[in-house]
Amino acid sequence: MPFTLATWNINSVRLRAPLVRRLLEEERPDILCLQECKCPTDKIPDFSDLGYGHVVSEGQKGYNGVAILSRRPLRRAGTHDFAGLGHARHVAAELDSGVVIHNFYVPAGGDVPDRAQNEKFGQKLDYVADMAAWARADRPARAILVGDLNIAPRADDVWSHKQLLKVVSHTPVEVDQLGAAQEAGGWVDVTRTDIPEGKLYSWWSY
Repeated sequence: MPFTLATWNINSVRLRAPLVRRLLEEERPDILCLQECKCPTDKIPDFSDLGYGHVVSEGQKGYNGVAILSRRPLRRAGTHDFAGLGHARHVAAELDSGVVIHNFYVPAGGDVPDRAQNEKFGQKLDYVADMAAWARADRPARAILVGDLNIAPRADDVWSHKQLLKVVSHTPVEVDQLGAAQEAGGWVDVTRTDIPEGKLYSWWSY
């Protein structure tokens, strides 16, 4: 059966719990994937009174964290520590239909796009490279990948591709690595399948 799915970098689910409740009340997605929850699993707010009693999450105190809230039954389908960072940045859940949802929070990468000068940028590149290796080794079938990927893959995803070429999240090395991970997993960009051309923004800086 068809279902609706929403994804949102919430940047602290406890701080913004009222906004989550508003989204669930007004839009009623069957599934909501959250990133950067910034709390342990047992501290994620309860939204079961709104019908979202099925939760799969990977929490971390004060940082990172991903969660999948659902009105439909789902079961935990594992998590992976990409690049061995020890961060809560991935969790997977399987629906009764057999569809597996992978919820990712890819590292932002800091401010300097040079791994020699910026450890966080190197960690980001290693993380995305590990995503590609994972997809090649265990190519997902009947799977959906969502999350905060922290990379703009196309020139028309941003207001000025030329001006952002040397800015983290827009550099050619990041775009190339994300493309390799997408190809390795056979992932299809569903938004661009429906709207193949033109500027479409899904993320804004502060």
